[in-house]
Amino acid sequence: MNLRSFSNRIRLDVMGIALSALCAVHCLLTIVLIGSLGLASSWLFAPDLHWWGLAAATIIAGLAIGIGAVRHRRRTPFVVAMTGLTFMGGALAAPHGIQEAVLTVIGVALVSLGHILNLRHVPQTVTQDGLRKSA
Repeated sequence: MNLRSFSNRIRLDVMGIALSALCAVHCLLTIVLIGSLGLASSWLFAPDLHWWGLAAATIIAGLAIGIGAVRHRRRTPFVVAMTGLTFMGGALAAPHGIQEAVLTVIGVALVSLGHILNLRHVPQTVTQDGLRKSA
């Protein structure tokens, strides 16, 4: 296993965590902006935005966590992330509002947790100066 493949997997996991955080912020911001000010409802509620977000989350999680599961042979990150993606998919079927937000936030939290668990299984090596570094 080379350093480049671990580096790419780490980048994908970090990208997945960032995408999940962005999704949660979008969801909560939508409720606040539309509920209090009635702003940007056409853009924030656009179904295409949600479908593309779920597609991106699925691809990134599938690659990063799938590769990680094959390498470290632990199923937990994969199962947790896929459960999160299921919640996110369920949110697409819910009406806009609190139900959708709750399902989405639960989903993105689980996907982020899956990425974090996946990152915890990146092999560590000790360099000559005693610092820990990803292998």
